[in-house]
Amino acid sequence: MDEPWTVLEKLVKEVNRQTEQVQDMHEKARDMSASATSEDGMVTVTVGARGDVRKIEFDPRVYRKLSPSELAASLIEQIGAATRTVSGEVKEVMQPLAPADLPFDDLLGAGVDFPSFLAQAMSPRPKGRGERP
Repeated sequence: MDEPWTVLEKLVKEVNRQTEQVQDMHEKARDMSASATSEDGMVTVTVGARGDVRKIEFDPRVYRKLSPSELAASLIEQIGAATRTVSGEVKEVMQPLAPADLPFDDLLGAGVDFPSFLAQAMSPRPKGRGERP
């Protein structure tokens, strides 16, 4: 049977390996993006993993071909399409590491700060009443 310190050392190494793997996946997913182009080719939108619009491109003829309301509708449609695409790609990358009962948006939602989360998860818990330090 392994000595307690050997077992603890193996556990710490495994936690460190898994933590690094999760951090790598999170960074990869956060940097992903996808683009969508309207059927008529007039509007192309690129969004990031959180649905943040990174780039909007218009065909030079867009102002002659589309009314302002048509242009707005096309933008909204392409933002939605690109967001759905990148969300699916991010989910595919993160799925192997995500607990089955954790909603996907909680992994990459706005304001997620993975290093801070890890620091909190790994910090020692405060001693309860009557416990010795």
